[in-house]
Amino acid sequence: MMNISGTTRVFVIVGDPVAQVRAPELFNHLFARHGIDAVLVPAQVAPEDLPGFVAQAMKARNFGGLWVAIPHKGPMVPLLQQCDRLGRSADAVNAVRRRPDGSLEGALFDGLGLTKALDHFGVAVAGRRTLVVGVGGGGAAVATSLASRGAARVTLHDLAADRTEALAARLSAEFGVDVRAAGSADPAGHHLVIHATPLGLKPDDPLPFDVARLDEGAVVVDILMKNQPTPLLRACHARGIEAYPGFEMLVQQVPEYLSFFGYEELARAVQADASDVRRLFDQA
Repeated sequence: MMNISGTTRVFVIVGDPVAQVRAPELFNHLFARHGIDAVLVPAQVAPEDLPGFVAQAMKARNFGGLWVAIPHKGPMVPLLQQCDRLGRSADAVNAVRRRPDGSLEGALFDGLGLTKALDHFGVAVAGRRTLVVGVGGGGAAVATSLASRGAARVTLHDLAADRTEALAARLSAEFGVDVRAAGSADPAGHHLVIHATPLGLKPDDPLPFDVARLDEGAVVVDILMKNQPTPLLRACHARGIEAYPGFEMLVQQVPEYLSFFGYEELARAVQADASDVRRLFDQA
């Protein structure tokens, strides 16, 4: 049982919507099991209300920080005074903390979680041609980490063409990797395809790309955390394509969040053995 009292350190995951987020059940389980006096709660905040919410919420002295969900990962960046390299490169963050001087610092773990998940699955990134479909906050993070890990080429597709081209130019310059924008989500010719759009959250959503166009031996990751297995994963499995849900991406971010917010001992323990976190997802 989790006991919330006047000494409890409060974290908030902010998004719009937030019904799909899995972080509260995961982190609150860890806090309770390891005797940490902290709680993570969801807050649905409209985009136009984000600056005011952050400015006021971060003034609370028992407020530990923010987890950042869609669509706020990019708009959060201008509200910060400091940001890590991945966050600056992607122009998106998914964690925010208050420094002793009152300034706000952000970090980006989505892409790092994805590349660590690929390591866990035994899927190589270096030297591979990759496609990222959707370059909102999560997709931009994934593209940034793929570029930082030495992918042979990173192709980006999103309906927001200007944003996609700007991200491609920024990542090419930052990491010296061939990053390009594409006008379609055609997966042909790619070793690794990451789906990072909201398609699949609703039962009548179309597939984000034509699964029949995937090369034999390609690997697909669908980073959606809801409605598993997603229609995309089911279609890939029906074709015999190796495909993974986004759960392991979240699992691999857990130690990064814990370390960022000061829980170093627990971070090291989870990094060494994440079986408890994986069991939580298996039971969901």
